[in-house]
Formats: sequence, structure tokens, C-alpha cells
Amino acid sequence: MADEPERMEDELRLLRERRHRARCTRSYSLFLEKLGERSGLPREQARRALVSVLCALERPLRHVAADDPRAWLPLKFQEALQGCPLQGDDVPGPSGLEALLQRVEADIGADRARAESVIRAVLATLRACITEGEAQQVSDALPADMRALWARAC
Repeated sequence: MADEPERMEDELRLLRERRHRARCTRSYSLFLEKLGERSGLPREQARRALVSVLCALERPLRHVAADDPRAWLPLKFQEALQGCPLQGDDVPGPSGLEALLQRVEADIGADRARAESVIRAVLATLRACITEGEAQQVSDALPADMRALWARAC
């Protein structure tokens, strides 16, 4: 009998976790749908574009989220970025707008103008999901060339 309340608590906890997971999945799906509408990309390309942009933004966003720039992202976004290595300031390689453009061009197989358009769509869709204060923090953390793109996207 004493085990019954514990079992019920475990079942309630599991139910809450499943509901939370379902809401996260639905929110992520709606985000990709909105991104697809804004960018004109099919769902899988929209997902790849999102991951490309977020991976490229990790280095400058380390200053917004002190330890892990992914921490401020919703759970499904964090999961989508598992294949993207977390980059610190000491990681060599290009950063900034040029690197972002090259990454998106390669990941979605587009030319420069299309890649910039897709990046603006990703940024605008992200911007619509965060508060004004968070948007300002992101803007403040970005290099000048990326900050200009963030401003044009919003």
C-alpha cells in the first residue's frame, strides 16, 4: 500500500514529462513551419538553415549565456544542435558574417544572395520568439557585421 502513492507520483511525473516533450516538439514544429514560410524553404532545408545559423552564432553568444550559449535555447533547439560542436573564443577559424554566409550557402546549397535571405528569415523568426531585452542582449553580443544583419532581419 505504501508503494501505491509513490507509483502514482512516478506516473504523474512521467505524464508531465511526456506532455512537456509534446509541447516542445509542437513548438519546434511550428517554428520550422514559420521559418519555412518566411524563407520559402522546405522543412528539412529550413531545419538545416536554423542549425547553420545557430552554430555560427554560438561564439558571439557565449557572452550572453555565460557558460553555454545553448542554455537560453528551447530544448528542441538544443537537441538540434547536438551535432554542432560547442565553440569557445579560442577555437580557430573564421567567424562573423562571412563565415555565416559561407556556412549557410554550403548547408542549403544556395548562392550568396539566397543564403543572406535565408539567414534574415532565420533571425527574424528567432527574434519573434524572444523578448525585447533578450534581443538587445543578442545584438550587443554580435560582431558589428552580424549585428547589422540582425537589425535588418527584425
